Amino acid sequence: MSARTANLAIAADLPSVRRRPSRETAWVEIGQRAPQMGATMARYLDQLAVSARPGTVDAADLALRQFAQCLNVTDPGCRAMAQVERAHFEHYKRWLAKRPGRRGTLSPSTISVRLGLLRTFFERIIEWDYDDAPARVPIFAGDFPERDDSLPKFLDDPTAARFMAALATDPNPRRRLMVELLARTGMRSGELSGLTDDAMVLIGDTHWLRIPVGKLHNDRYVPLHPHLAELITNYRLTRTPTSGRLVERNDGAPFERRAIQRYVAAIGKLAGIGHVYPHQLRHTLATQAINRGMSIEAIAALLGHRSLKMTLTYARITDTTIAEEYFRVTAAVEAGQPAPAGKAMNTLADDHRRLLGNGHCNRPAILGCEHESICERCGFFETGTEFVPVLIRQRDHATDHHQPDRAQLFTGLLDNLDKTT
Repeated sequence: MSARTANLAIAADLPSVRRRPSRETAWVEIGQRAPQMGATMARYLDQLAVSARPGTVDAADLALRQFAQCLNVTDPGCRAMAQVERAHFEHYKRWLAKRPGRRGTLSPSTISVRLGLLRTFFERIIEWDYDDAPARVPIFAGDFPERDDSLPKFLDDPTAARFMAALATDPNPRRRLMVELLARTGMRSGELSGLTDDAMVLIGDTHWLRIPVGKLHNDRYVPLHPHLAELITNYRLTRTPTSGRLVERNDGAPFERRAIQRYVAAIGKLAGIGHVYPHQLRHTLATQAINRGMSIEAIAALLGHRSLKMTLTYARITDTTIAEEYFRVTAAVEAGQPAPAGKAMNTLADDHRRLLGNGHCNRPAILGCEHESICERCGFFETGTEFVPVLIRQRDHATDHHQPDRAQLFTGLLDNLDKTT
């Protein structure tokens, strides 16, 4: 078998990786036009499939085929990844920005994901010493579009109360249990469909629910509200499981996300509050918890977040210090109270730095702080060369304990110090 025939055979095998049809260029076309390029992409996807989730492989598959399609249009003579230069990628960026999306063209988030998948591809084939690899990664940080930092959409307290009241009247015990589990534990739809029949356990006097490995490759136990424990117990008495799952379709198959979405949307419609989706219930639980004083660390454990940065999104929704200061000042203005004599306008610039274990906190004392255990991720955190030994020890500790997010945090702090010294 010739090298060309072997490359075509490898590329032709790739459609088996994808589970859904696509309108993009097929692997057979790529293999026929640029066999070396197709073989390199196929080899990478084959390796990716060993360690990544099928959804991740599918996304990388699509991104690579689109890039190959764009190369065919802009430079038909480019037939290997080693020939890819910066100019090819600049053409691809413009091409991708014009691609149709759900609302006109592709969103910045979708474009960022596609570019990220491509950059990872280039980084890995270079790192893995592929013969067919470019001299450098043609994608830089500035290529990624600025993404909106939107707050999570949640139900406010009165709306959430209406939703739960409507849910309590649902005559379908399975549907009610499923939606109650989403609302009271904050689990994801995929985690709900993967619950095993023995997921509820009694530890001491408290019932706990074991949520299986899901989106972030981790499983966890969450405490169960007594009402949920009762619903689970009563539901299990009324059905005979066939698959070993806690909830399953009538044919024994797991529930798909769309079916779960329909269940949640039906309750929202019944409550008269418009469209509600499953992840909105997760956001609602997190918002309610943080507004009532639950610690960031506890919320992160409840939701299964890998880093506190994910959980801190909810801390931005309400800030009691800002609210208290705002209403205090508003009341003073409405009452006609004059400003205190000699009050400086730059109060926040006064010396307020506080020494931490590996740096200083520059947060103005007047603002207060409820997140004392996450200082290094805070915008007010400042460190210096005198803390290098401590930062190195913390980075090494995180590395030794397989905590990549923490290790990356301290590595970044050390790198920034190197740049400023």
